[in-house]
Amino acid sequence: MVSKIILDDRVILLNSYEEEKVNGNYKVSVIFDVTSEDYHDIATLLYNGTFDVKIPEEDIMFRGTIYNYSTSITNLYEKDQVGQYKLTLVEEKG
Repeated sequence: MVSKIILDDRVILLNSYEEEKVNGNYKVSVIFDVTSEDYHDIATLLYNGTFDVKIPEEDIMFRGTIYNYSTSITNLYEKDQVGQYKLTLVEEKG
């Protein structure tokens, strides 16, 4: 199983990974945990919306945009909280 994804230069450890091709472009869905300590950095990163995506274990690299995203918890400002993020990225048409 794929254990990490890199968005820009940020390594994110994964709980789940699914990959498919849609019209020849990658569509990657991941689930990962975000702690209250990492929340600000992850939220700021995801706010960009488009990233250099690397999946080293599959030797995949592409420019990807958020297609869908959700979180299991909305208040990660409270100490010692962990939220589960679901994120789907699609490769930009080249």
